[in-house]
Amino acid sequence: MANDEQHIAGRMTWLRAAVLGANDGILSTASLIAGVASADATPKSILVAGIAGLVAGALSMAAGEYVSVSSQGDAEKADLAREKKELVEQPEFELQELADIYAQRGVDPVLAREVAKQLMARDALGVHAREELGINEQTTAQPVLAALSSAASFAAGAAVPLVVAVLAPEGRVPIFVTAASLLCLAVLGALGAKAGAADVWKATARVTFWGALAMALTAFIGRLSGIAV
Repeated sequence: MANDEQHIAGRMTWLRAAVLGANDGILSTASLIAGVASADATPKSILVAGIAGLVAGALSMAAGEYVSVSSQGDAEKADLAREKKELVEQPEFELQELADIYAQRGVDPVLAREVAKQLMARDALGVHAREELGINEQTTAQPVLAALSSAASFAAGAAVPLVVAVLAPEGRVPIFVTAASLLCLAVLGALGAKAGAADVWKATARVTFWGALAMALTAFIGRLSGIAV
């Protein structure tokens, strides 16, 4: 059971990026298509807009996620370097610091110091990274993996409204795209909430409401633009 929990923690970085990417892919591309289609654009224009939105969005998500997670990685490396220096310069202080952490968790102070001493004898930096900094192999920042997951999930999400737009009857694209996208957003929100042990109905209602609002506003703006032209 403990190993399963560690595996889940290890997937959190790319899982978070994947969920956010899929949501953004569906919502932004559906909103874009709904807005362009509402402006009485030609099927070709709608398709070009959808493909452009998919490509640009996927690259943007990948770049943003890479920069964000890389910054996290840089911060972790800096913390580890500082901790390594402190272990050399202040070994006794670091030993007591680790013992205090265990004591605060309910371990007898004498036993806590002995546990800290034994663990530091094996891997001082590793144990301080885990207990003091909250850094371990499962949660270490992985910018490339996060970027690829984000880009792939965005593209997968964006493909849904794009395919629906291609298959929808001419003149009914906004309705079909909106309905299909809201359904996908609701399902994705429910699955994400269930995986995180959150309230499924609340999460589903939240993502559906904001998705509907975003698509409605862009469709309205597109309609106004079409009338003005």
